[in-house]
Amino acid sequence: MALRIIFMGTPDFSVATLKALHAAGHQIVMAYSQPPRPGGRRGLDLQKSPVHQAAEDLGIEVRHPLNFRDPTDREAFVALQADVAVVVAYGLLLPEAILNGTRLGAYNGHASLLPRWRGAAPIQRAIMAGDAETGIMVMKMDKGLDTGPVALTRKVTIGPDMTAGELHDALSIVGAEAMVEAMAKLEAGTLETVTQADEGVLYAAKIDKGETRVDFTRPATEVHNHIRGLSPFPGAWTEMDVNGKPERVKLLASSLAEGQGAIASPGTSLDDHLTIACGTGAVSLARLQKAGGKALSAEDFLRGTPLPKGTVIA
Repeated sequence: MALRIIFMGTPDFSVATLKALHAAGHQIVMAYSQPPRPGGRRGLDLQKSPVHQAAEDLGIEVRHPLNFRDPTDREAFVALQADVAVVVAYGLLLPEAILNGTRLGAYNGHASLLPRWRGAAPIQRAIMAGDAETGIMVMKMDKGLDTGPVALTRKVTIGPDMTAGELHDALSIVGAEAMVEAMAKLEAGTLETVTQADEGVLYAAKIDKGETRVDFTRPATEVHNHIRGLSPFPGAWTEMDVNGKPERVKLLASSLAEGQGAIASPGTSLDDHLTIACGTGAVSLARLQKAGGKALSAEDFLRGTPLPKGTVIA
């Protein structure tokens, strides 16, 4: 028999899991997502979240309470008489009334190897820290922040130049597969959980705009990890002289430049091809984007904005 599932998620990352559970034959009795937000060119149109739109495309009803403080919203949730709630990047801390509002509880697909990187931005923080691997953990939720016992783990290697966007897409697919497997075991009564370790706890704080500017005085490995960890969103950035005026430019991809030492001041272009000196070592900028423009390869960017050797960016 299929499970009666309440699905709770909001961004693109969650959509693959929703679709996979639906394709596996489970009955998605309701989808919960963040409310439509102002969008469009002038911000006048209300735009549904990716999960909201995907659920409607599948013929699934969607609810989007601001929170669950209203007893009516909590009662409506319980009244669905679901077997389980599946939560993937929903965006709200759930009260115990919701966590315990189904027959078998709530299970979360979290994009890290817990207890490392609990919290809001595990994908970005793993790359920014230079982690060589991360993964997906299906966790039975409790009232803590990503502290519940783990039911299933899938590891994913982080390549040396992999961006947060690329890792996001890979983990989305792995997460969908893992959740389908976990729900099959839950349905069969064979899903077991293991308490998280007390050691190795790290919190993945939400990315703050104040930390997005690139600091070329840091070692090249840290600069490279910073750039790829914030790509494509919100995007690490620097200022360059464009047509005689300083302009903010996003740096979306880079690689470490071999054999470069501290031979120039940090932020100095070491050649005509966007190799930039760092505090130690250097990075080669591979993809850039001017404000309001398209993302361009370094070669295409330099056609319109030459940055000859000796140019200093900051």
